[in-house]
Amino acid sequence: MTYDRRELVAVFTGGALGALLRAGLSHAWVHDPTRWPWATFVANIVAAATLGYVVTRLQERLPLSSYRRPMWGTGLCGGLSTFSTMQLEVVAMAQAGAGRLAIAYLVVSAVVGLVAIHVTTSVVRRVRFAS
Repeated sequence: MTYDRRELVAVFTGGALGALLRAGLSHAWVHDPTRWPWATFVANIVAAATLGYVVTRLQERLPLSSYRRPMWGTGLCGGLSTFSTMQLEVVAMAQAGAGRLAIAYLVVSAVVGLVAIHVTTSVVRRVRFAS
């Protein structure tokens, strides 16, 4: 199997940037298992909104490119979002006696993430951007 090295570099570069952004948020908002995990929540919602924007803009508004979508969609959004950390935080909340908070966190994260994707996709489809 052959790989496009430039595509791999695009994914790696975007992923590194996304992971650095997520790490910065984690350091800015230290998480207590009995409180809302803002760093992960913000990272996941920003990643969802960015994904909605990037995928729609690249698919529907810009000329096709072999490297933009892997860099921004797969790389940046994949590195920024973190489902595994969200799972660990939910378990930690439940173990700390904050079960209702854990359930609310799961539901709100899913709903707000889907709304973020819908809104950014709608904005891209309605607004004219300079190419």
